Amino acid sequence: MVESSLLQDLGLMLVAAAVCVLAARPARIPSIVAYILTGLLLGPILGLVTVSDAVHLVSEVGIALLLFLVGLELSLEKIRDVGKVAVYAGLGQVIFTAGGGFGLCMLLGFGVLESVFIATALTFSSTVVVVKLLDQKKELDTVYGRIAVGIFLVQDLVVIVALTLLSGLGRGEEADAMQLLGQVGLAFAGMAVLLVAAWAATRWVLPRGFQWISRRPEALLIWALSWCFFLVLGAETLRISVEIGAFLAGISLAQLPYHGDLRRRVHPLMNFFIAIFFVSLGVQMEFQAAAAQWLPAIVLSLFVLIGNPLIFLLIITRMGYRRETAFLTSVTVAQISEFSFVLAALGLSAGVIGEEILSLIAVVGLVTIAVSAYMILYNHQLFAWLDRTPILRFLEPNGADAESGKEVEVEVREGHIIIVGMNALGRELARTLHERGSEVLAIDTDPVKLEGLPCPTLFGNAEYQSVLEEAGLERAELLISALHIEDVNRLLAYRAREAGVRAVIHAGDQVMERELERLGVALAVNSRAAGIERIISELQRSQAFRP
Repeated sequence: MVESSLLQDLGLMLVAAAVCVLAARPARIPSIVAYILTGLLLGPILGLVTVSDAVHLVSEVGIALLLFLVGLELSLEKIRDVGKVAVYAGLGQVIFTAGGGFGLCMLLGFGVLESVFIATALTFSSTVVVVKLLDQKKELDTVYGRIAVGIFLVQDLVVIVALTLLSGLGRGEEADAMQLLGQVGLAFAGMAVLLVAAWAATRWVLPRGFQWISRRPEALLIWALSWCFFLVLGAETLRISVEIGAFLAGISLAQLPYHGDLRRRVHPLMNFFIAIFFVSLGVQMEFQAAAAQWLPAIVLSLFVLIGNPLIFLLIITRMGYRRETAFLTSVTVAQISEFSFVLAALGLSAGVIGEEILSLIAVVGLVTIAVSAYMILYNHQLFAWLDRTPILRFLEPNGADAESGKEVEVEVREGHIIIVGMNALGRELARTLHERGSEVLAIDTDPVKLEGLPCPTLFGNAEYQSVLEEAGLERAELLISALHIEDVNRLLAYRAREAGVRAVIHAGDQVMERELERLGVALAVNSRAAGIERIISELQRSQAFRP
């Protein structure tokens, strides 16, 4: 009966979540907000679902995978050029929000411990929401996108400290001050051990292991999840928050060249668990408790929506960035984080806060995530409107002329040739076209086959739409597939036609050639009959390639 009840609850939660997400799509409401609203509908409003121990366990696994994915987004290589401003802005915002939030909470009548907890929850911004929206807008690799990701890394490191502190407090029930201090010290010692282990593994163990397993793409996800739960188990053994273990596992894998493919593989599984976590969070909300906190919810939401962007505007412009860059960065942090919900759930289970504080944080999260989502989606229009008013004119950067060179956008590939499949034909085509002055991007699922090529490479499976998007298919001059896999070649031909890009696809026989021609490919090539030079000349004759 327990298993039956669990399946019924999970089924109802997932179906309701899917319906709410579809209903929210026309208004472009973020999925996390839709999930919480689903929980409110199923729990406090209709009373159809209660969070059982089994559902709670599933949601905990989900939040571990969520933080694992958050860590996977934080590649140090991507933010190296904006590290200084990210550190200054991140730490400045943490100090400002924590201090201002604590003062507001005390003025609103909360106790000291409750004020500390709420202020901490207000301090962090949502990596998941912002990364999804910036990726949707194709602006993740812009200057302001890289600064935002760097800021999230700084905030998330502070989160580790907060989670460790909470782990220590959770051990200290019925303890005096000295015992409590000792427990917190043990928690930080455990965190340090886990951090050193993750760093050592990233330096000496993970690169070789994942280089070997990456040649078997079907096993890559299993290895990544195994590493995640290995550090989760280590965190549990050291009696610190398992969320720290999952987050460190993600960060350690983000430094490997395979993190993009790992992120794409983990994402579908993560979506399932995220839905369960946030729906269950909504189910646990108490309407009466939330209604009693309407004034603090409004005040704290306005503090996050206005105060956080303001402090970033001041810091980033003072570091020499244009006010447009500062403004676009600032609106990305005008919400509280998924970490805030994690802290609230942990605080409730540890007895540090009551359900009314959990409900307050959830309401602030709903409001700030929903409003900031629209601010991010329409950030350029919002800046254009505000820039015509006197509001932003006082934000001219110090030394703007001297430091304008720091705002260098990541070069966007355009007019390039994408070659999929680094077999003998693909590698030779990549070398030859590169030597003749073409901009070439080579893609393969085996990192060993990408080694030694003179052109840029991308590790990933071209069957994934996200890989082709990262490769810039819509801006490419030509797509070439040297693969001998007919199903994949058909798919690539279709994707190229949809993107309006000419395609040259390998065909093993005349039947496949005719099928590819019907799909609109510019040229079907039989590599057994055609040498590299003949292929190049045929590409030029068919105008599929212009040198």
